[in-house]
Amino acid sequence: MVESRNYQVAGLCFSVSGEQSQLARMTNYEPFRIAQLPDTDVLFHLSMGEISMSGVQEHVFTDTSDDDMPRIEIDRLDTDWLIQVSMVKDGPICARIRANHDFTEARLQTETQQVKFAMDNALMLLFAFTSARYGVLEMHASVTVKDGKGFLFLGKSGTGKSTHSRLWLEAFADARLLNDDNPIMRLLPNKEVRVYGSPWSGKTPCYINRDVPVGGIVKLSQAPKNEIRQLSLPEAYAYILSSASGLKIVPEMMDALYGTIAGILQVLPIHALDCLPNTDAARLCESTVNK
Repeated sequence: MVESRNYQVAGLCFSVSGEQSQLARMTNYEPFRIAQLPDTDVLFHLSMGEISMSGVQEHVFTDTSDDDMPRIEIDRLDTDWLIQVSMVKDGPICARIRANHDFTEARLQTETQQVKFAMDNALMLLFAFTSARYGVLEMHASVTVKDGKGFLFLGKSGTGKSTHSRLWLEAFADARLLNDDNPIMRLLPNKEVRVYGSPWSGKTPCYINRDVPVGGIVKLSQAPKNEIRQLSLPEAYAYILSSASGLKIVPEMMDALYGTIAGILQVLPIHALDCLPNTDAARLCESTVNK
């Protein structure tokens, strides 16, 4: 039986329709489920089923990350987009998404055994692509909450983002993990910057529907000693951009991301922490950025 479910993340909504057996796997979305969609701020609708591969095909982008990370290929089919995803860099395609020109309507085709992976990746991509115009950045980061504020830790895979969040939990009794891989940062019309939990949290099951003001953003690097400094505006801009999800070949989307980053940098300093994996690093970071 086909069913439709509605969700709200970072104040923005989307819907998914598919067989009940498919939607039953979406347990990480339950904290974000809503009864019905509002009249505004609806991003997209994703349905499950077979897709057509017809249309003039033009390959436009391949995202090849680390060997153990998904590979994403994007093509144009006439006015539509075709997004194909593999579970690892050199693996076979296991999810195909056909979306309209602005990603507001999409259909996902996948094999039964990869439904959960396919749905998570499809929804992460569609959310990032359709939310940019709302001042949203879908970040590759780990977020810890302390004193009612969220602190984002950025870095390449393997840098130690999750480790640094864990060190904050060890060092400070009131610290809590909000999200460990894909939090949503949003610049609101009043220039406030908030960070939101999301249904996507990498290998750590942390699906919390909560949002707090951003207290600090920190770029992490492994080093033989603990040192912290404030990044220059060009450094900060480049690093936030590299940590945010977006499709660089869509000018309107990238213009929106550029504007959001510029707005964030007007109100928040960005720091770089060279650190060891110890609680001294967490204390140095907290004492510097938590003002």
